[in-house]
Order: sequence, then structure tokens, then C-alpha cells
Amino acid sequence: MINEQTLDECVRRLRAGDRVALAQAMTLVESQLSRHQRLSQHLLDMIMPETGKAIRIGITGTPGAGKSTFLNTFGMMLVDFGKRVAVIAVDPSSPLSGGSLLGDKTRMTELARADAAFIRPVPSGGATGGISPHVGELILLCEASNYDVVIVETVGVGQSETEVAGVVDCFVSLQIAGGGDELQGIKKGIMEMADIIVINKDDGDNRAAVAIARQIYDSALAIVRHKYPQWRPAVLSCSALEKHGMEEVWQTIVHFYDVMTKSGRLQLLRQQQTVAWLRKQVEEEAMRQLYAHRAFREDFNQTLDEVKNQQQAPRTGLQHIREYLQHHYFAK
Repeated sequence: MINEQTLDECVRRLRAGDRVALAQAMTLVESQLSRHQRLSQHLLDMIMPETGKAIRIGITGTPGAGKSTFLNTFGMMLVDFGKRVAVIAVDPSSPLSGGSLLGDKTRMTELARADAAFIRPVPSGGATGGISPHVGELILLCEASNYDVVIVETVGVGQSETEVAGVVDCFVSLQIAGGGDELQGIKKGIMEMADIIVINKDDGDNRAAVAIARQIYDSALAIVRHKYPQWRPAVLSCSALEKHGMEEVWQTIVHFYDVMTKSGRLQLLRQQQTVAWLRKQVEEEAMRQLYAHRAFREDFNQTLDEVKNQQQAPRTGLQHIREYLQHHYFAK
């Protein structure tokens, strides 16, 4: 484990692209121990000048859309193009019980063996939004380790998974055709969040269904609000199994970056994401500090009991808590 004495050496190895050092740095950043949090703060400060240079891509989609197979094929294609690729695969399973924590990594066998690739399974830790709260910092570590492309693969668990759009530049929604999945994707709000929609499994007898799905998504895009005035989301299809259509996906991502960079929108987006992350962390820290006070916990729990037992209305309980905070914490 990294300590004060080995921090400088770890940063040197990290900048040299050492995968062991990158894994150790990620473990440190994810640690909940206070001494590790202070050390990870120093580590992140030291690497900040080396960050911001990678293409940050988010991959999400309905269960069964073939995200891991897609990433294995897509990642290997990028490696063949001479790119260094890092994948942060967010998994919903418990870090204590194990579950399917390594499931995605074992399905990306070729990419996992590639010298120019790095795969990190990350438990979501029960966090909402389908991503771990440390993913943004893990992206910075990958960039400091000279990875050209950093991909965040999120759990496909419903509408909240779209929160990945808050930590990446290009949000790719992987979908499948048939069975009403096109309508499900639209109802989830994917159409408003995705920068690129890719319909996978465009092979065999499924090609006709994929062609119909592309028309449905393309028609829907004509009537929904777009995230950026500079970019109309693209609808593509591919077969990760047969390895066709993948280059078009990459070329579209590169085109998206060109448009966003030249318009100045990319820099603005990253600034907004950083500020949003800081605000969220401040709010969570404020709540932790508040609940650390025994007097507040006791008063709050008493109010909860009275509301639960219908001794007072929820709004009255809220007003009581507001007055308590104003009197004890925010009095001038």
C-alpha cells in the first residue's frame, strides 16, 4: 500500500504508465480510511498537471445489449490503432460478498491481456446513478498514467444509470433491437442524454430488426431536445461479435470531440462537471458533520417518530428541524 514515504515513487511510476502503480493509486483513492483519504488528496494534487488529455467515454445500455463484448472488440480495435485504453467497469455487486464483481473483466479476455490496456472493476458501493462516487478521480489517475482513451462502463440498472454523463465527455448508449427495447430506451430519457446511440448485434437474422430500430431512434431524435446546439446525436449500428461497424463508432466519437473542442463546449463541460462534483461532495460532507452531533440526531429521531405516529404533519416536522438548525447552527 502507498504511504507518505513511497508517494513520490508511486507518482513517478504512475506517470511512466506502470499498471501496478495505477492499481495501487486507485485502491488508495477508493479507501474510506481517514489516513488514506489525506494521502489520496496529496496524490491527486500531484498528478493534476498530467490530467485532462484523454478522451472520456461513457458506455451504458440495457441489460443484454452486449456491453462487455462491445468493449472487448472496441478496445482491441483502439489498441490496434496504437491507443492506450483504460476501462473502468462499474459493477453493482457488493465488495464484501464478491458477486459478479469480476464478471465484466473475465468477459473482456483479449483486452485484459493487452499490454496497452487496463481494466478496473469498481463496485458501485450502493451509490445511485449507476456509478461509483470515485469514478471521476479514477479517470484522472488513468489520464496521469498516459491512457489516451478512458471508458466508463456502467451497470445497466435503469434510468439512474444516465448519471455517467456527469463524469465523461461522450455518452454512448448501447441498445438492442426487438422486444420493445427501442421504446424503453426512449422512455428512460436516453434520447436526451446520449450523444451517440449504437444498436449492437447487427448480424444474422437480426439485421432487419436493427434497421427498423435505427429508424425509430432517428425519428425520435428529430423531436427531442438535444443537449448541445452544436451536436445532433448520431444513431449507428454494429456487430461486436462479427466486428463490423466499430470503426464508424470511433470516427463518430472523434468527430464529436472535434465539434465540442472547436466550439469551446468541451472545456465548459468539464468545468461544469468539476463544480458539480465538488458541490455534491460538500453537501454529503455537511450531512455527515451534522449527523455526527448527538443532540441533532436525538432531536431529529424524535421528530421522525412523531411524524411516523401521526402526532404531527410532515411539514410541521420539517419546520421544527428548520428552526432547530437555525437556532443551534446558523444563529447570527
